[in-house]
Formats: sequence, C-alpha cells, structure tokens
Amino acid sequence: MTVHRDLDELERQGMVRKVRGGATAQASNVFESNIAYRIEAHTAEKDAIGRLVAGLIEPGSSVMLDDSTTALAVARHLQETAPLTVLTNFLEIIRLLVKSPDVRLIALGGEYHATHDSFLGLGCVDAVEAVSTDAVVVSTSALSERYAFHQEQEIVLVKRAMLRSGTRRILAVDHSKLARVALHRVAPLDDFDAIVVDSHAPAETLQRLRDHHGNVHVAQM
Repeated sequence: MTVHRDLDELERQGMVRKVRGGATAQASNVFESNIAYRIEAHTAEKDAIGRLVAGLIEPGSSVMLDDSTTALAVARHLQETAPLTVLTNFLEIIRLLVKSPDVRLIALGGEYHATHDSFLGLGCVDAVEAVSTDAVVVSTSALSERYAFHQEQEIVLVKRAMLRSGTRRILAVDHSKLARVALHRVAPLDDFDAIVVDSHAPAETLQRLRDHHGNVHVAQM
C-alpha cells in the first residue's frame, strides 16, 4: 500500500503516470514526460542544437523561446549573441536569463503548470498574440516527414500562437523526436524557415526530412 500511495503522489505531481503493472516517466503519443525527466535527457544533443540555433539569431533582435528543454539549451548560448530581447513562458529560461545584463527579458504569463515548469492557457496565448518577434524557436515531441506534433493541446495552442508571432520560425529537435507522431499536429514543416537536428539522427531519416524540407541544419556532436 505504501508503494501505491507513493506512486499516486508521484502521478499527482506529474512525475510519472501509472500504467498496467507499474509506472513510467517515458513519453507516449498522448503524454509528455515531466520536466524533471526531460531536462536530463539527451543533454549533449540539445547543447549542440542550442549552440547552432543561437548562431542563427541576429544580435540586437527579438526572439521568442517556448517551454521546451531544447529551447533552454538555446537560451544557455544566447549570451554569445547578446544584446537581445528574449520572450518566453518557460520559468527555467526566466531564471537563467534574469542574470544576464545584456538580455531584455519579457515573461509571457498565464496559468503555471508544474509538470512543464511553464505558463500556459488563455493568458499565455493572449500575451503571445500581443507581440511580434524577429524569430521564434520551438521544439516538439515528435516529428514526421511533414508535420511537427505534440501530445498536449494546451501546449499546442501556445506553440501555434508563437509561430504566428514570429517572423522567422525555427524548429529545434533532437534525433529521438524524429520519425514519430503524437496526438496533436502543431504545424506542417513547411511553416518553418529552418529545422535544426543533431548529428546522431539516422542518415536515412535526415534524407527523407531533406526531401520534404530544404533548410535542414545538422548540429555536429
């Protein structure tokens, strides 16, 4: 009974979800992993992607970052591109960039979700739709040859609003997200000006992606 109570509490906190015969922190096509799990996953790949994406951002410009851990990796390299104006709904990015004197930081509010450590909902969508940025960087949890996907509709609504608010749209995903689908379509890949993946992506998968989208960047590990 103690184990069951512990699992119930972890599920309540969003750390795991209970399945037949146990519990798991792994993502599925209808559930995303908790932030505590995602922030430790594929860190080297995300760092390489973050460095490359930061190099695509012009100094003095404005950039919107979503609540993905890949966007957090981008934020860690943005001081090399500063001065910048950065807008985000991800509390971890806010904590990071609030220390940077060369970054004008704008927090996109809304309802706080502990599972993602970010602000979502109507308030966040309204805040996003009230601005226009030079660039927007988003990540998604699954990517087919034609579409980007995510499991949760509240996050999908915010990502779609962000894409509408950015002049240049950059999709940043590590290789574990490729050749997968999830419950909700975020956007067609044709909506993105650049797609950035890491060099651990299988060559065949990369080629199929390039067949449908010409501007694919590969971050070398």
